[in-house]
Amino acid sequence: MDLYIYYKVKDSDAPSLLAAVASMQAGLTQRHGVVCQLKRRPETREGLQTWMEVYSSTPEGFAAILQQAVAQSGVDQYTTGLRHTEVFMDIVPCA
Repeated sequence: MDLYIYYKVKDSDAPSLLAAVASMQAGLTQRHGVVCQLKRRPETREGLQTWMEVYSSTPEGFAAILQQAVAQSGVDQYTTGLRHTEVFMDIVPCA
C-alpha cells in the first residue's frame, strides 16, 4: 500500500519543516526500506503552503511506524492543522 499524507505549513516554518521531514524520511528509508518522497504545491495561499509526503509500497503496520516517527522528529510542531492520510493500493501489479 502507498500512503499519501498532506498538510499545511506556514511559509516561515517551511525551512525547519524541510529539515525535520528530510531527516525523518531518511531514517524511515534506512530502517524500513520504504521509498519516500516530499512534494508541495507550487502556490502559496495566505502565507500557507501545502505539502505532501508519499510512502510507496509500505510494509504491514507502517502507518503506526510513521506516526511514531512524526512524534519523535517533531514534524508536527511546524505544521498548521491536521495531517491528512490517504491510503491507496495497486489494482494491477506492475511487471
